Amino acid sequence: MKGIFITVRSGSTRLPNKALKKINGVSTIEHLIHRIKKSKKFDKIVICTTQNTTDDEICKIAEKNTIFCYRGSIEDKLDRILKAAKKHNIDFFVNVDGDDLFCEPELIDLAFDQYEKDNSDFIKIDDRKIICGAFTFAIKTKILEEICRKKQSKNTEAAWLLFENEPSFRTCMLKNIPRVFFRPEIRATLDYEEDLQFFKYFFNNLQKGFSLRDVVDHIDENPDILKINAHKHLDYLQNQKRLTEEYRKKNV
Repeated sequence: MKGIFITVRSGSTRLPNKALKKINGVSTIEHLIHRIKKSKKFDKIVICTTQNTTDDEICKIAEKNTIFCYRGSIEDKLDRILKAAKKHNIDFFVNVDGDDLFCEPELIDLAFDQYEKDNSDFIKIDDRKIICGAFTFAIKTKILEEICRKKQSKNTEAAWLLFENEPSFRTCMLKNIPRVFFRPEIRATLDYEEDLQFFKYFFNNLQKGFSLRDVVDHIDENPDILKINAHKHLDYLQNQKRLTEEYRKKNV
C-alpha cells in the first residue's frame, strides 16, 4: 500500500503555530492537504503529528478533510512516521513536510511510478537545483524500520542524513523531473513571516487550484515577487547546517 505522510507539529520557534496560520480564512496545513489530494497514485494520506496537546487542532483538521492522523513522539520524527506506516499498513510512502504548501503532486506521482518500476528504497532530489519545497523524499517502510533500529539519537530532525549515509540502501534521485521545476532561486517553504507573505501573494493572485507550474509562470512574468522571501533562504540554509552538525556530533 502506498501513502503520503504529512509531517507537521505546532512547536515551531521561528514562526509559532505556522501550520494553523490562516490564508484567506483557511489554515496553511489545510491548503497543503487540498494540494496533496491531487495526487493520483496514493492509497492513504496520513498526517503525522505529536501527542502534544498543542497539536489537537491539527488532528481536527485531518478529520475534517477525511484523511488519517497519527500522533506519536514529540522529539523523534522518524519513530512517529514509522509507527504511522505500520498502523496503516503502508509499504512505501512519500513524505511531505507541513511547511511545503506548494509541494507538487506531479512529483509525488513520479516517485510512486519510480518505486513501482525500479523498487527503489529511498528517493530524493537535489535541493540545490529544484524549487525549495517542491518535494521532500520517498522511502520504503522496511528501510525506515532498519534506520530506526540503528539510529543513536531520538533527535531525528536531520533525518535525511540517516537515509543518505547508508550504503546498503538503493538510494536514487527522482527521475524525469520536468525542467520547469529546476528553479532553485524559488523558495516555497514556510519558516518565516516573509514566507507566509510569499504564499499569501499567490493564494490572492492566482486562480483556485493553481499548480506549481502556474507559480513558476507567474514568477517569470513578475520576477520581483521573489524579493518577498529570497533573503531568508540564507537563514534557512544556516539552520539546516546547524541540524546537520548537531546530528553528526550525536551519531559519529
